[in-house]
Amino acid sequence: MHVQLACIVEGDGEIEAVPLLVRRIAQEVAPNLAVHIVHRIRLSRGKLNKPVELERAVELAARRAGAGGAILIVFDSDGSDPEELEREVLARAVRVRSDFAIGVALAHMEFEAWFLAAAESLRGCRGLTADLTAPADPEAIRGAKEWLSAHMEKGRTYAPVLDQPALAATFDLSVARQRSPSFERFYREVTRLLAIRSGRE
Repeated sequence: MHVQLACIVEGDGEIEAVPLLVRRIAQEVAPNLAVHIVHRIRLSRGKLNKPVELERAVELAARRAGAGGAILIVFDSDGSDPEELEREVLARAVRVRSDFAIGVALAHMEFEAWFLAAAESLRGCRGLTADLTAPADPEAIRGAKEWLSAHMEKGRTYAPVLDQPALAATFDLSVARQRSPSFERFYREVTRLLAIRSGRE
């Protein structure tokens, strides 16, 4: 059995990182399910807030995913209440394609906050220090990218396009779920979409 999924994401790094995470979660919750990422759309935060840009992206994603497909939308909350913004974005998306399974998950504050939540599992990865320790409240940090740069070996700087997919493929999902409420919501949302489109819900 397989699921066709189109992703709408905010940053260049998430173009590769979000599909990686979806496949990792699928491997945990439905190992016999093949997930095909059929299309990836990058939509900047500025465009997300414009009246028609999200709607256009959702329509394109639906066409690419095809009948029986699903759409996953992932953005940073940038300090906004992630749950409230998730509801707003989902309502807009459903108005465009109510016939599709659509999931929305926002990282609080940034996508990289999910890495901070499981920082110990990233020791030595992509130049991160061998004694890396997660901050007390990963989602309270503004500038998670800068935090990662500050905890890299001398001469290294965090580069989202290069480092984000590698870290997404490595960090401990279970620990991140425990320490990051927004990652737990992302995990549950992906699980829900997979269940709907595989007929388990």
